[in-house]
Amino acid sequence: MRSHLLNDTTTEHYRRSVTEGVERVAAKLAATDRPFTGVTVDDLAPRIDAIDLDQPLRDTTAVLDELEDVYLRDAVYFHHPRYLAHLNCPVVIPAVLGEAVLSAVNSSLDTWDQSAGGTLIERKLIDWTAARIGLGPAADGVFTSGGTQSNLQALLLAREETKPGRAGWEGGADLAKLRVFASEVSHFSVQKSAKLLGLGPDAVVVVPVDHDKRMQTVALAQELERCAEAGLIPMAVVATAGTTDFGSIDPLPEIAGLCERYGAWMHVDAAYGCGLLASLKYRHRIDGIERADSVTVDYHKSFFQPVSSSAVLVRDAATLRHATYHAEYLNPRRMVTERIPNQVDKSLQTTRRFDALKLWMTLRVMGADGIGALFDEVCDLAAEGWKLLAADPRFDVVVEPSLSTLVFRYVPAAVTDPAEIDRANLHARKALFASGDAVVAGTKVSGRHYLKFTLLNPETTTADITAVLDLIAGHAEQYLGESLDRAC
Repeated sequence: MRSHLLNDTTTEHYRRSVTEGVERVAAKLAATDRPFTGVTVDDLAPRIDAIDLDQPLRDTTAVLDELEDVYLRDAVYFHHPRYLAHLNCPVVIPAVLGEAVLSAVNSSLDTWDQSAGGTLIERKLIDWTAARIGLGPAADGVFTSGGTQSNLQALLLAREETKPGRAGWEGGADLAKLRVFASEVSHFSVQKSAKLLGLGPDAVVVVPVDHDKRMQTVALAQELERCAEAGLIPMAVVATAGTTDFGSIDPLPEIAGLCERYGAWMHVDAAYGCGLLASLKYRHRIDGIERADSVTVDYHKSFFQPVSSSAVLVRDAATLRHATYHAEYLNPRRMVTERIPNQVDKSLQTTRRFDALKLWMTLRVMGADGIGALFDEVCDLAAEGWKLLAADPRFDVVVEPSLSTLVFRYVPAAVTDPAEIDRANLHARKALFASGDAVVAGTKVSGRHYLKFTLLNPETTTADITAVLDLIAGHAEQYLGESLDRAC
C-alpha cells in the first residue's frame, strides 16, 4: 500500500494517475453539450448505494470508469453557458493549476512551520485585496472557507469591539441588548451568525429595501435611533454589495455615515460584488466600501476561482486578536515576540488549505485587469438580458441589474390568478432542470415565485438567454394548458 503514498519514490505513479484523471475530465468537458443530464435522485442513489467501499477496485482506470458512472456523467457543469442558476462561476485554468499544486504539496496555512512561503503568499494577497478596497495601512485579514464564515468572523469581531464603556453596556451578560442591522434581502448567514454568537432572538433588525432592492437608509436611521432610545446597543450594520437574490448594492457611503454617527461597526458583505474590485468599468458601484470596518470577499464567486477561496478583511489588524488563542503545541505566545507569522492567530480555523495559491496563480498569469474584464463581460450581459426581459410581454422583470443577476417571472396573458402563475413558474423551472437543457434558480418576491438568472459565465450570450426564456415560456404554457384541461 505504500506505493500509493506521494513521495520521492512514487512520482511516476503520481504523474500517470493525475494525467489519466485530467484527461478523463478534459474529455468530459469537451463533450458536454448541456449543463445537466436530468438524472434524478431515484436514478442515481441506487448506483452509489450498490458500491461496497470495503471492496476496493485497486485500479485507477477502473475507479475512473466507476466515477464516470456515479459522478462525472451526471454532474452539474458550471462551465456550460446555459448554467444560469446560482453563484457558481466557471473557473480559470491558472487557478485549477494552483489547485493541483496545493493539493499535492498539502501545506496547512495555520502555522509558519507548516507552510513557510504559503504564509507570505496569503498575506501578500490579503494586503493586495485590502489595498483594492482602500482600507488603509493598518488593514489585515485572513482566507476563510466562504462568505458564511467570513460574515461570522466579522460579526464576532464587531461583538467583541462593542466597548464596555458604552452607554447601556454592562458586560457579557448584556448580549441581549446588542443589535445587528441588515436589509431584508441580506444573506441568511447574518441571522445564523447572530445565533451562533449568542445574541438574542431579536438581535437582527431587518431593514426594508427600496424598489431597487437596496437598503433604505432613511429606515436604517429610524431603526438606529429607535435602538438608541430603547437603551439598546447598535453593534453592527451589515451592508450588502451584491445581494444573493438580486445583485443589489446597498448605498455604502450613506450607511457609513450612519455607522459613524451611532458608533456601529460597518461590515460590507461583498461576497458577490467583490469582482468590482478588479473591474475596469464598474468599480464606482462600490464606492464607500473603503469606509467599512470589515469586508467579506468570495473570490470563488466573481474572481472565477474554484471553491473554496474567500477572505475576511478588517480595517484595523488589532481587531483580529479576538480570534487568537495560543496553544503551546502550535503557536505559543513567544512566537509573537520572535516575529514568526502564524495565520492561525487570525483565523477561526486551525488546519486550513492553501486556497490563496489559486488566486496567486491567477493574478500572476492573467493579472487583475484580466479578471476584471471577465466580470465586466457578465455585468454587460446582464444589462442586455434586462433589456430583453423588459421588452418581452411574456415576462415581468424585477429590477435593473447592478451586477449580473436577473429576477423575473413568466406572466401569461390569459391567466390572472397569481397562485396559478406561481405554479407555472415552479413547473417551468423543474421541467427545465429535468430536461438538462438549462439550469436556472428561483426565489420569492413579495411572496410570489420568481425565476433567476445568475450570469457568471462570459461564454453565455444573449442568444443563450433568449433560448432559455423560450424554453421557460414553453414549459409554463404546457403546464397551464394541461391545468386547463384538468379543470375542464
